[in-house]
Amino acid sequence: MNDILYVTVPCYNEEEVLPETSKRLKAKIESLIEKGMISSQSRIVFIDDGSKDKTWQLISELCNADDIFAGIKLAHNRGHQNALLAGLMTAKEYADIVISMDADLQDDIDAVDKFVEEYHKGADIVYGVRSSRKTDTAFKRSTALAYYRILQKMGVDIVYNHADYRLMSKRALEGLSKFNEVNLFLRGIVPLIGYKTATVEYERSERFAGESKYPLKKMLAFAIDGITSFSIKPIRFITGLGFIIFILSLLMLVYSVIVKIIGHADSGWASIICSIWMIGGIQLLSLGVIGEYIGKIYSETKSRPRFIIEEFIKK
Repeated sequence: MNDILYVTVPCYNEEEVLPETSKRLKAKIESLIEKGMISSQSRIVFIDDGSKDKTWQLISELCNADDIFAGIKLAHNRGHQNALLAGLMTAKEYADIVISMDADLQDDIDAVDKFVEEYHKGADIVYGVRSSRKTDTAFKRSTALAYYRILQKMGVDIVYNHADYRLMSKRALEGLSKFNEVNLFLRGIVPLIGYKTATVEYERSERFAGESKYPLKKMLAFAIDGITSFSIKPIRFITGLGFIIFILSLLMLVYSVIVKIIGHADSGWASIICSIWMIGGIQLLSLGVIGEYIGKIYSETKSRPRFIIEEFIKK
Protein backbone atom coordinates (compact mmCIF):
# COMPACT_ATOMS: atom_id res chain seq x y z
CA MET A 1 0.00 0.00 0.00
CA ASN A 2 1.19 3.52 -0.78
CA ASP A 3 -1.12 5.37 1.61
CA ILE A 4 0.73 7.94 3.68
CA LEU A 5 -0.27 7.90 7.35
CA TYR A 6 0.24 10.83 9.70
CA VAL A 7 -0.33 10.39 13.45
CA THR A 8 -1.19 13.74 15.07
CA VAL A 9 -0.56 14.10 18.79
CA PRO A 10 -1.54 17.31 20.65
CA CYS A 11 0.80 18.05 23.55
CA TYR A 12 0.54 20.42 26.50
CA ASN A 13 3.27 20.17 29.14
CA GLU A 14 4.07 16.57 28.22
CA GLU A 15 7.83 16.52 28.79
CA GLU A 16 7.54 13.55 31.18
CA VAL A 17 5.72 11.26 28.79
CA LEU A 18 6.96 12.47 25.39
CA PRO A 19 10.16 10.35 25.22
CA GLU A 20 8.20 7.12 25.78
CA THR A 21 5.34 8.19 23.50
CA SER A 22 7.70 8.98 20.63
CA LYS A 23 9.52 5.68 21.12
CA ARG A 24 6.34 3.58 20.99
CA LEU A 25 4.81 5.48 18.09
CA LYS A 26 7.99 5.20 16.04
CA ALA A 27 8.08 1.44 16.61
CA LYS A 28 4.45 1.16 15.53
CA ILE A 29 4.89 3.22 12.34
CA GLU A 30 8.02 1.28 11.37
CA SER A 31 6.14 -1.99 11.96
CA LEU A 32 3.28 -0.89 9.69
CA ILE A 33 5.75 0.16 6.99
CA GLU A 34 7.49 -3.22 7.18
CA LYS A 35 4.14 -4.98 6.78
CA GLY A 36 3.44 -2.90 3.69
CA MET A 37 0.29 -1.39 5.23
CA ILE A 38 1.42 2.24 4.86
CA SER A 39 3.96 4.32 2.93
CA SER A 40 7.51 4.94 4.10
CA GLN A 41 6.64 8.67 3.89
CA SER A 42 4.40 8.31 6.95
CA ARG A 43 5.09 10.64 9.86
CA ILE A 44 4.35 11.33 13.54
CA VAL A 45 3.35 14.94 14.15
CA PHE A 46 3.49 16.44 17.65
CA ILE A 47 1.55 19.67 18.18
CA ASP A 48 2.81 21.87 21.01
CA ASP A 49 -0.17 23.78 22.39
CA GLY A 50 1.78 26.58 24.06
CA SER A 51 3.46 24.36 26.64
CA LYS A 52 5.30 25.99 29.54
CA ASP A 53 7.80 23.19 30.06
CA LYS A 54 10.37 21.61 27.70
CA THR A 55 7.82 19.97 25.42
CA TRP A 56 8.74 21.98 22.31
CA GLN A 57 12.45 21.53 22.98
CA LEU A 58 11.94 17.76 23.07
CA ILE A 59 9.83 17.84 19.90
CA SER A 60 12.50 19.86 18.10
CA GLU A 61 15.19 17.41 19.16
CA LEU A 62 13.10 14.48 17.92
CA CYS A 63 12.54 16.16 14.55
CA ASN A 64 16.22 16.95 14.11
CA ALA A 65 17.27 13.42 15.06
CA ASP A 66 14.77 11.44 12.96
CA ASP A 67 12.82 12.30 9.79
CA ILE A 68 9.86 10.23 10.97
CA PHE A 69 8.95 13.02 13.39
CA ALA A 70 7.44 16.41 12.59
CA GLY A 71 6.47 19.23 14.93
CA ILE A 72 3.97 22.07 15.01
CA LYS A 73 4.33 24.88 17.51
CA LEU A 74 1.24 27.02 18.12
CA ALA A 75 1.78 30.69 18.89
CA HIS A 76 -0.04 30.33 22.21
CA ASN A 77 -2.25 27.91 24.10
CA ARG A 78 -5.57 27.38 22.30
CA GLY A 79 -6.89 24.28 24.04
CA HIS A 80 -6.91 20.62 23.11
CA GLN A 81 -9.56 20.79 20.38
CA ASN A 82 -7.93 23.68 18.53
CA ALA A 83 -4.49 22.08 18.81
CA LEU A 84 -5.91 18.84 17.45
CA LEU A 85 -7.56 20.68 14.57
CA ALA A 86 -4.27 22.44 13.77
CA GLY A 87 -2.59 19.06 13.46
CA LEU A 88 -5.36 17.59 11.33
CA MET A 89 -5.56 20.53 8.93
CA THR A 90 -1.78 20.59 8.51
CA ALA A 91 -1.48 16.81 8.06
CA LYS A 92 -4.22 16.61 5.41
CA GLU A 93 -1.94 18.47 2.99
CA TYR A 94 0.61 15.66 3.13
CA ALA A 95 -1.20 12.48 4.18
CA ASP A 96 -3.81 10.11 2.77
CA ILE A 97 -4.97 9.09 6.25
CA VAL A 98 -4.54 10.74 9.63
CA ILE A 99 -4.90 9.24 13.10
CA SER A 100 -5.36 11.52 16.08
CA MET A 101 -4.53 10.47 19.63
CA ASP A 102 -3.41 11.92 22.95
CA ALA A 103 0.17 11.96 24.16
CA ASP A 104 -0.44 10.30 27.53
CA LEU A 105 -0.36 6.71 26.16
CA GLN A 106 -3.82 5.92 27.53
CA ASP A 107 -4.97 5.12 23.99
CA ASP A 108 -3.84 1.65 22.89
CA ILE A 109 -1.24 2.17 20.15
CA ASP A 110 -1.67 -1.43 18.96
CA ALA A 111 -5.20 -0.53 17.83
CA VAL A 112 -3.63 1.51 15.00
CA ASP A 113 -3.25 -1.70 12.95
CA LYS A 114 -7.00 -2.30 13.11
CA PHE A 115 -7.67 1.35 12.24
CA VAL A 116 -5.65 1.00 9.04
CA GLU A 117 -7.27 -2.34 8.22
CA GLU A 118 -10.76 -0.78 8.50
CA TYR A 119 -9.60 2.05 6.23
CA HIS A 120 -8.42 -0.44 3.62
CA LYS A 121 -11.87 -2.06 3.82
CA GLY A 122 -13.40 1.25 2.74
CA ALA A 123 -14.05 3.25 5.93
CA ASP A 124 -13.27 6.99 5.73
CA ILE A 125 -13.64 7.47 9.49
CA VAL A 126 -12.69 4.90 12.11
CA TYR A 127 -13.63 5.57 15.73
CA GLY A 128 -11.62 4.20 18.62
CA VAL A 129 -14.18 3.08 21.20
CA ARG A 130 -13.33 2.03 24.73
CA SER A 131 -14.37 -1.55 25.42
CA SER A 132 -14.75 -0.82 29.14
CA ARG A 133 -14.30 1.93 31.72
CA LYS A 134 -12.78 -0.18 34.49
CA THR A 135 -9.82 2.22 34.83
CA ASP A 136 -12.18 5.12 35.66
CA THR A 137 -13.48 5.99 39.08
CA ALA A 138 -17.14 5.17 39.75
CA PHE A 139 -17.95 8.89 39.64
CA LYS A 140 -16.26 9.48 36.30
CA ARG A 141 -17.73 6.32 34.78
CA SER A 142 -21.31 7.14 35.78
CA THR A 143 -21.11 10.82 34.81
CA ALA A 144 -19.51 10.03 31.44
CA LEU A 145 -22.22 7.55 30.47
CA ALA A 146 -24.93 9.95 31.68
CA TYR A 147 -23.38 12.71 29.59
CA TYR A 148 -23.44 10.61 26.41
CA ARG A 149 -27.11 9.80 27.03
CA ILE A 150 -27.96 13.47 27.60
CA LEU A 151 -26.23 14.47 24.37
CA GLN A 152 -28.13 11.86 22.38
CA LYS A 153 -31.42 12.90 24.00
CA MET A 154 -30.68 16.43 22.84
CA GLY A 155 -30.19 15.31 19.26
CA VAL A 156 -26.38 15.27 19.15
CA ASP A 157 -24.99 12.48 16.95
CA ILE A 158 -22.17 11.18 19.11
CA VAL A 159 -20.36 7.84 19.43
CA TYR A 160 -20.54 6.24 22.89
CA ASN A 161 -17.22 5.91 24.75
CA HIS A 162 -15.31 7.63 21.97
CA ALA A 163 -12.92 10.50 22.69
CA ASP A 164 -10.59 11.82 19.97
CA TYR A 165 -8.79 8.60 19.06
CA ARG A 166 -9.84 8.17 15.43
CA LEU A 167 -8.70 7.71 11.85
CA MET A 168 -9.83 10.06 9.09
CA SER A 169 -9.19 9.82 5.36
CA LYS A 170 -8.12 12.80 3.29
CA ARG A 171 -11.62 13.36 1.93
CA ALA A 172 -13.08 13.15 5.45
CA LEU A 173 -10.58 15.82 6.53
CA GLU A 174 -11.59 17.93 3.55
CA GLY A 175 -15.14 17.63 4.79
CA LEU A 176 -14.06 18.63 8.31
CA SER A 177 -12.33 21.74 6.93
CA LYS A 178 -15.72 23.05 5.75
CA PHE A 179 -16.93 23.36 9.35
CA ASN A 180 -15.83 26.85 10.30
CA GLU A 181 -17.21 27.25 13.82
CA VAL A 182 -14.93 28.69 16.47
CA ASN A 183 -16.51 26.72 19.32
CA LEU A 184 -15.03 23.31 18.58
CA PHE A 185 -16.42 19.99 19.76
CA LEU A 186 -14.89 17.54 17.32
CA ARG A 187 -16.66 14.52 18.80
CA GLY A 188 -19.91 16.06 17.64
CA ILE A 189 -18.66 17.56 14.37
CA VAL A 190 -16.97 14.47 12.88
CA PRO A 191 -20.16 12.32 12.75
CA LEU A 192 -21.80 15.14 10.75
CA ILE A 193 -19.30 14.68 7.91
CA GLY A 194 -20.90 11.46 6.75
CA TYR A 195 -19.05 8.86 4.62
CA LYS A 196 -18.57 5.26 5.67
CA THR A 197 -17.51 4.70 9.27
CA ALA A 198 -16.24 1.83 11.40
CA THR A 199 -15.36 1.31 15.06
CA VAL A 200 -12.44 -0.38 16.75
CA GLU A 201 -12.63 -1.35 20.42
CA TYR A 202 -9.59 -1.01 22.65
CA GLU A 203 -8.64 -1.05 26.32
CA ARG A 204 -7.75 2.34 27.75
CA SER A 205 -4.78 2.31 30.11
CA GLU A 206 -3.71 4.49 33.00
CA ARG A 207 -1.73 7.62 32.15
CA PHE A 208 1.94 6.67 31.65
CA ALA A 209 3.39 9.73 33.42
CA GLY A 210 2.58 13.31 34.36
CA GLU A 211 -0.76 14.75 35.39
CA SER A 212 -4.09 14.88 33.59
CA LYS A 213 -4.66 18.09 31.64
CA TYR A 214 -8.42 17.75 32.15
CA PRO A 215 -9.32 18.45 35.80
CA LEU A 216 -13.00 18.52 36.83
CA LYS A 217 -13.37 22.23 35.99
CA LYS A 218 -12.17 21.74 32.39
CA MET A 219 -14.24 18.60 31.98
CA LEU A 220 -17.39 20.46 33.01
CA ALA A 221 -16.60 23.34 30.64
CA PHE A 222 -15.99 20.85 27.81
CA ALA A 223 -19.28 19.10 28.59
CA ILE A 224 -21.21 22.39 28.48
CA ASP A 225 -19.54 23.27 25.18
CA GLY A 226 -20.63 19.95 23.73
CA ILE A 227 -24.26 20.57 24.60
CA THR A 228 -24.53 24.25 23.70
CA SER A 229 -22.59 23.86 20.44
CA PHE A 230 -24.97 21.26 19.02
CA SER A 231 -28.39 21.65 20.60
CA ILE A 232 -30.89 24.45 21.33
CA LYS A 233 -33.00 22.17 23.51
CA PRO A 234 -31.82 23.87 26.74
CA ILE A 235 -33.34 27.12 25.39
CA ARG A 236 -36.56 25.29 24.54
CA PHE A 237 -36.57 23.75 28.00
CA ILE A 238 -36.39 27.23 29.53
CA THR A 239 -39.27 28.35 27.32
CA GLY A 240 -41.36 25.39 28.48
CA LEU A 241 -40.40 25.97 32.11
CA GLY A 242 -41.36 29.64 31.81
CA PHE A 243 -44.74 28.67 30.39
CA ILE A 244 -45.37 26.23 33.25
CA ILE A 245 -44.45 28.84 35.88
CA PHE A 246 -46.74 31.35 34.13
CA ILE A 247 -49.67 28.89 34.32
CA LEU A 248 -48.91 28.18 37.98
CA SER A 249 -48.82 31.90 38.74
CA LEU A 250 -52.27 32.31 37.16
CA LEU A 251 -53.60 29.44 39.27
CA MET A 252 -52.09 30.99 42.39
CA LEU A 253 -53.69 34.32 41.48
CA VAL A 254 -57.10 32.66 41.18
CA TYR A 255 -56.50 30.80 44.44
CA SER A 256 -55.51 34.03 46.24
CA VAL A 257 -58.65 35.82 45.02
CA ILE A 258 -60.89 32.94 46.15
CA VAL A 259 -59.21 32.80 49.56
CA LYS A 260 -59.64 36.57 49.94
CA ILE A 261 -63.33 36.38 49.02
CA ILE A 262 -64.15 33.61 51.49
CA GLY A 263 -62.25 35.39 54.24
CA HIS A 264 -59.28 33.04 54.81
CA ALA A 265 -56.46 35.41 53.90
CA ASP A 266 -53.86 34.11 56.35
CA SER A 267 -50.56 34.24 54.47
CA GLY A 268 -47.89 31.56 54.78
CA TRP A 269 -44.38 32.95 55.33
CA ALA A 270 -42.63 29.70 54.36
CA SER A 271 -44.51 29.32 51.08
CA ILE A 272 -43.78 32.92 50.10
CA ILE A 273 -40.05 32.62 50.87
CA CYS A 274 -39.78 29.29 49.02
CA SER A 275 -41.58 30.72 46.00
CA ILE A 276 -39.30 33.76 45.87
CA TRP A 277 -36.14 31.67 46.11
CA MET A 278 -37.37 29.11 43.57
CA ILE A 279 -38.43 31.67 40.98
CA GLY A 280 -35.27 33.73 41.56
CA GLY A 281 -33.07 30.64 41.10
CA ILE A 282 -34.88 29.63 37.93
CA GLN A 283 -34.48 33.13 36.52
CA LEU A 284 -30.73 33.20 37.23
CA LEU A 285 -30.27 29.70 35.77
CA SER A 286 -32.23 30.71 32.68
CA LEU A 287 -30.15 33.85 32.23
CA GLY A 288 -26.98 31.74 32.56
CA VAL A 289 -28.07 29.29 29.86
CA ILE A 290 -29.11 32.11 27.54
CA GLY A 291 -25.79 33.82 28.28
CA GLU A 292 -23.90 30.69 27.19
CA TYR A 293 -25.57 30.84 23.77
CA ILE A 294 -25.08 34.60 23.44
CA GLY A 295 -21.40 34.15 24.32
CA LYS A 296 -21.01 31.54 21.59
CA ILE A 297 -22.72 33.80 19.07
CA TYR A 298 -20.32 36.59 20.11
CA SER A 299 -17.29 34.31 19.57
CA GLU A 300 -18.53 33.09 16.20
CA THR A 301 -19.32 36.55 14.81
CA LYS A 302 -15.76 37.78 15.49
CA SER A 303 -14.39 34.99 13.28
CA ARG A 304 -11.01 34.98 14.98
CA PRO A 305 -8.51 32.32 13.84
CA ARG A 306 -8.87 29.04 15.68
CA PHE A 307 -5.12 28.58 15.83
CA ILE A 308 -1.93 30.28 14.65
CA ILE A 309 1.10 28.15 13.79
CA GLU A 310 4.35 29.75 14.89
CA GLU A 311 6.67 27.04 13.59
CA PHE A 312 6.41 23.83 11.57
CA ILE A 313 9.30 21.37 11.45
CA LYS A 314 9.21 18.66 8.80
CA LYS A 315 11.95 17.02 6.78
